[in-house]
Order: sequence, then structure tokens, then C-alpha cells
Amino acid sequence: MKVQVSSIRTIQKIGKAFLLAGSFSLVFSGMAQAEPIKVGITQNNVGVDSYQTTYEQAFEEAAAKADNVEAVVLDAGGNVARQISQVKNLIQQQVDVIIIWPTDGRAVVPVVKRAKEAGIPVVVTNSNIAEAGQPFIAAFSGPNNIQQGAYAAEMMCNQLDGKGQIVQITGQPGYTTAIERQKGFEDRLPEVCPNVKILDTQPGDWNRAKAQRVMEGFLTRYEDIDGVYAADDNMGVGALNAAKSVGRADEIVFIGATNFAVGYEAMARGEYHGSVYQSPREDARNALKIAIAAAQGKDVEKMSYFETPKITPENMDEFEKPVF
Repeated sequence: MKVQVSSIRTIQKIGKAFLLAGSFSLVFSGMAQAEPIKVGITQNNVGVDSYQTTYEQAFEEAAAKADNVEAVVLDAGGNVARQISQVKNLIQQQVDVIIIWPTDGRAVVPVVKRAKEAGIPVVVTNSNIAEAGQPFIAAFSGPNNIQQGAYAAEMMCNQLDGKGQIVQITGQPGYTTAIERQKGFEDRLPEVCPNVKILDTQPGDWNRAKAQRVMEGFLTRYEDIDGVYAADDNMGVGALNAAKSVGRADEIVFIGATNFAVGYEAMARGEYHGSVYQSPREDARNALKIAIAAAQGKDVEKMSYFETPKITPENMDEFEKPVF
């Protein structure tokens, strides 16, 4: 039996079409079955202030909107031992990348090293870890806290016209953000205002009620206080409330960092004199973006800062009221 050449070619074409269709089917099937990028995050202490609460909400929203991302969201509750345990748990889960908001920048270094040894990139968010841990991280995402402290010193100097006596309320001891904002402030202040003296420094632990008690102690010990620098507005407003309760707020300049809604409102009333504008939503989105890139093996900036400008009564109309 003879078979025409044209018929043979037709059969060959049909066969190739089936093969191509099968190949495309396998490709799309593989794409559909691709494992999601598993991002694990352990945060510092979501309940301690509204900034961290807003950050968590924004992070979960961004993760839900991202393509092919699964998020494991944990919170250390301010307990460094718990955070170390959470990182170990994320390593055991074999997540693709770990984001850590350190409760203690020094104490977490060994477990971050363990994650790197397990082949899991680590992105530190908001508050950096100690220098010893820098070789073990893929990137830091957050504000430049030393620059924020320097900005606060410049605003304080401007408000005091170059002279006076001030007190300082720092964040949580051992917490890198607290250390860096204090360093930035104390390094910059004598450069711009050598005639401004820091009378005392006490931690407020990022807590408004504690900062108010600290300020009450300052007011009892020191008859003349010209200014207060608080490492965030939550504590700054606590200090303001203490001064108002004894009728001394009008004689004191209040400068903070990380502008909270309460600080913004106090600034609008003329009771608060300067801060640094920092968005927790941008903070969260930036961390997730960098973590996904690191999980995909892309090159990322080791220090990925986002802009945190000065905010004062003179320019506050250029900024939206913070949502936290």
C-alpha cells in the first residue's frame, strides 16, 4: 500500500503539535505547582506600642497581596529567649528567608549565624543587630537611626538657640534602635551646640507610662530643665504629660523621634517642638520586598534605608498625621 508523502508530513505535523502541547502543559503544570516563597518573621513586641502594631498589620497585608508568598508571622513579646527559640523554629520549618526585628541586637547574633549556616538568608528589620552579626545577614531594612538622633540634636539646638540644660529618655536598653538614636544625638549635639548640657539620661523602654515616671523623677531632681529628648514620640508625650501635671511644660522644649499621632497632635497644639517622620507601613513593605528578593537569590543592598525627614511645627502641614 502506498502512502502519499503529503499525508506522512501531515501526520508528522500533528505528532509534533501533540508533543508541543504536552511540553507546554508540563511547563504550566510546573508553574502552577511551584512552591510559594515561605517568609518567616519574628517581631520584637507588637503590643508595646502602636508603631509595631501598625507595622504588623501592614506586613500581613503586603504578604497577602504578594504573588506566591506564604508568611509565618511570630512575635517575641519583648523576650529575647523566646525570639531565639522562634528563629530556631523557623530554621526547622526550612523557610526560604527569615525577617527578624531584634529584641536584643547582641543576643540574637548566634542564632542569626545558625540561620546563615542553614542556607537561609536573614533580613534584619527596623532595628539593626550588633556589628558582630553583620557578616551573617543578607540585608538590613529600616530607618537610619543614627541619622535620626542627629536630626533630633539639630532640632533641639535650633529650639534652644544654642544653650541650655536637657534630659534624655532613651529606649529599651540593649535594643539597637535605642543605642543608635542615643549615639546619633550625643555625637551630633556637641558639634552643633557645645553649650547645651545633658543633665541626665534614663531609659523609658518605649513605654509612655514609664517615660512619664522617668520625667517626674527628672522634674523632682532638677530645678532647671530647658529641653527633653525622647527616643520616640510615645515616650516624648509621656514626658510632656509629666511636665504639664506640675505646670512646667511651657518652659521646656520637647523633641522626639518617630512621629506618633499623639506627637503630631501635640505639635499642632504648640506643645511639642520637633520629631522625625517615619512610616511603619513603608518600613514593613520595604522589609518584605527585600526578603523576597533575598529568597530569590537576587543582589540586595546591605543597608537599605528609607527616608525619615525632620518634622516641626513649621513644616508639619507637608506630612499626613501618622496612623499609629
